Amino acid sequence: MAMTMKVYEVDRYGNTVRVVQPETEVVPLERPESTDRYPACECAQCKGQS
Repeated sequence: MAMTMKVYEVDRYGNTVRVVQPETEVVPLERPESTDRYPACECAQCKGQS
């Protein structure tokens, strides 16, 4: 079973919406990892701080 996902960002006022990743089909995990923490950020800025 597939699902679609679209990534976008909205400015702080909710006026401007920019599509970061167009709608694409993704396959959900059969068994998602169970945790109470957010994963580490993987953006270029945060990765550079390591």
